[in-house]
Amino acid sequence: MTKTITFNELRRVKDALPSGSMTKIAEELGLDKETVRNYFGGHNYKDGKSIGVHIEPGPDGGLVMLDDTLILEVAQRIIEEQKIEEHKF
Repeated sequence: MTKTITFNELRRVKDALPSGSMTKIAEELGLDKETVRNYFGGHNYKDGKSIGVHIEPGPDGGLVMLDDTLILEVAQRIIEEQKIEEHKF
């Protein structure tokens, strides 16, 4: 599934992730951790790959067209799970 969001929205998702989430996402999806980081705007193509993220200049950091939203969906699930855990106490 493809999706278009702003770069700043994508960074807000990344910034909301708890520590260790890049590794957790990578392990869950069978990807390299640097590939997951690149999805969220990183640029380490020596150790990681680009996986369908296209950035167009524009307001709010520009538009990001995601060819595959699976990493984003897992990240959003982790954020929701964290919120649930925080409200248990």
